[in-house]
Amino acid sequence: MKDFLLKGFEVELFTGLNTGKHIGVSDSVSKEFLDFVMEPDQRNLEYITQPEKDYRKIKELVLEPRRRLRNWLNLKKLTILPGSSLSLGDSKLFQRSDLSNPYHDFIETNYGSKVVTASIHINLGIDDLSKIFSALRLVRCEAALFLSLSASSPFLDGSLTGAHSQRWLQFPKTPKNVPLFLNHNHYVTWIEEQLKKRIMLNERHLWTSVRPNGDRRPYELNRLELRICDLITDCDLLLAITALLELRILSLMNNPDLLDPIKISKLSLVELAELCDINEEEAAKTSLDATLHNWKDGQAISCRDWIGQLLEEVKPLAIDLNLLPLLDPIQEVLEKGNQSMQWMQAYSKGQSIPLILQNSIQLMQLEEDESKRKTVNSDCI
Repeated sequence: MKDFLLKGFEVELFTGLNTGKHIGVSDSVSKEFLDFVMEPDQRNLEYITQPEKDYRKIKELVLEPRRRLRNWLNLKKLTILPGSSLSLGDSKLFQRSDLSNPYHDFIETNYGSKVVTASIHINLGIDDLSKIFSALRLVRCEAALFLSLSASSPFLDGSLTGAHSQRWLQFPKTPKNVPLFLNHNHYVTWIEEQLKKRIMLNERHLWTSVRPNGDRRPYELNRLELRICDLITDCDLLLAITALLELRILSLMNNPDLLDPIKISKLSLVELAELCDINEEEAAKTSLDATLHNWKDGQAISCRDWIGQLLEEVKPLAIDLNLLPLLDPIQEVLEKGNQSMQWMQAYSKGQSIPLILQNSIQLMQLEEDESKRKTVNSDCI
C-alpha cells in the first residue's frame, strides 16, 4: 500500500420517512453515536470514516455506520434518504438542531436552508505542502467532472428543478472568488486577509469545490478535500470516483511538468479560476451533458468526452496499481447516466418523486445488506 494515499470520507445524509419525507433527528443521533456529527439543521447529519489506503477496506468503513444508523432509525420507523437536496422537504424552513449554538444561529441568519444539503467529501492524504497545492490546482480545474459523475439532486420541495445538482447551484460558495493558490504562503496570506475583512467567519469558512485540510488550518495541512460531489449512495461508484481522483493526483506527482495547470495551461491564473467556476455551474445544470472548457487551452469539450479522456490517461497507472477494475462503474455512469439523470428519466416516464425515492431507499438498504456477506473483489487491488 506504500504507493497509495490515505483516503477518508465525510458523509452527509438526510433522514426521514420511507415515503421520502424529511424528518430531522440530527440532535438525537449525535447523542446516540459518537462518530456522528450534528448539523445546524435537524434534517441532515454527518459521519467521518477513518483514513485508509486499502480500497478493499474502504467500502465497509463507509457502509458500516450507515447500517448502524439505519438499524437505529428503523426502531423509530425512519430511514436514510438518498439525494443531496430537500427532494420532498420544505426549503422555506430552517429546522435548528441546537437553538443555543451561536454558529448555528450564524448559519440560519446568513444562509438559511441553502446549506441544508447532503454530500460526500473525499479527503486524500498528502504530506508535502508543495504537492498539496499542485494537486489543489489540478483538482480544482477538473472538479466539475467529479460533480457530473456524482450529481444526485434534481428535485426540491417536491418538484423537478431542471438542474442535475440543485445542491451545488444553491450552496453559497464562500468567498465568492477563490484564486488558484500558487503555494502555501499565498494560501495563508489570502486566508488571513479574508478573516481580517470578516468575509470568512473562521478558517473552516472556505466553502469551495476543493480545499486544503489539516489539523490547524491554514498553517498545518496534510490532505486535500474534494467537496463538490453530491451524495454518492452507490459505494462501488464512490470507490471508482475516489480511485480516479487518486490516480489523477498520483499521475501529477509522477509528472508535475505535464499536469500542473500553472506550468502548462495557456490561461492566466485569473482566467483559470473563472473557467473553473463556470465549469462547475454548467456541470451543476446538466452534468454529463454539459459543454465545459478544458483548463489546458480553454477549448470547449463535452463533459462525457473529457471524463473519457481522463480514464484513458490514467489507464496505464491504473493497470500498474491493479485499480483498473475499480473504475468500471464510471464507464457505466457514462453510458446510463448518473443518479440525477436516471431519476429524471424515470420522472419523465410518469414515476412520481416519492416512488423514485422509495425505490432508491430500497437499493441503498440492499447494498448495505449485501456488504455484510461479501467484500470488495480482491482482484481490485
